[in-house]
Amino acid sequence: MFEGSFVAIVTPFNDDGSLDDGKLKELIEFQIENGTHGIVPCGTTGESPTLTHDEHDHVVELTVETVEGRVPVIAGAGSNSTAEAVRLTQHAKAVGADGALVITPYYNKPTQNGLYAHFMHITDRVDIPVVIYNVPGRTGTDLQTSTLAKLATHQNIIGLKEATGQLSRASEAVNACNDGFTVLSGDDINTLPIMAVGGRGVISVLANVVPREVADMCNAFKTGDLQTAQQIHHQTMQLALDLFIDTNPIPVKTALQIMGKLNGRMRLPLAPMSDDTLEVLRQTMENTGLL
Repeated sequence: MFEGSFVAIVTPFNDDGSLDDGKLKELIEFQIENGTHGIVPCGTTGESPTLTHDEHDHVVELTVETVEGRVPVIAGAGSNSTAEAVRLTQHAKAVGADGALVITPYYNKPTQNGLYAHFMHITDRVDIPVVIYNVPGRTGTDLQTSTLAKLATHQNIIGLKEATGQLSRASEAVNACNDGFTVLSGDDINTLPIMAVGGRGVISVLANVVPREVADMCNAFKTGDLQTAQQIHHQTMQLALDLFIDTNPIPVKTALQIMGKLNGRMRLPLAPMSDDTLEVLRQTMENTGLL
């Protein structure tokens, strides 16, 4: 259902810390003009942990309105509270999002039985395609492949954002789930390898900065042009790595600021890059042709 390059879009803020609606619209247009296949608002890259409930709802609504059906929108809708995740997913459905990205509950560290019950509770109550987001490095919880396989039998659970950092897990997910199940890379550096074992694309941080390249790589692989896909992978590899030289989304917001597309404003507890890491990022951007 979802394939190609889906950008995990940043949330722009004004200098006073409020939402910058105009800039969000500009960034969405920049993505669509450059071939991005879908938009994912209010994920980790969108600083969802520091958005109020009203702000979260507003960003999802504005994204859906701005996109106007031109590409799919997968709204971030996860929480470590099952009840809150239900509310966010219901809101995504109500405002016309095409899917919901639901992260494994963080901090409270549920068991595999708890994870299964969490996702079943949500998807039994909201009729919308759900992509499960598994990122143990952020959450402290790892959704095992055996649990995923059971969840994948639910008609509303249609995909996985795979961000364990272990390439074998993508292969396991592809093998364990039905043919219609979609595995998307959650780490840009692993997008091409994951597509090579049956994945269908990426929910990308890198695409915020080089949307055309990420989309072209996905398109090239889909059409069998492996040489072009490999070339783009290698050309963007160092940038993909350096966008995680500090905690995401600090580097990607900084890169967009360097490009003149953002003011670079983040919300605490995120803080600006150090001079050393900033110079590394700037040099990589120059080497990539962005400066």
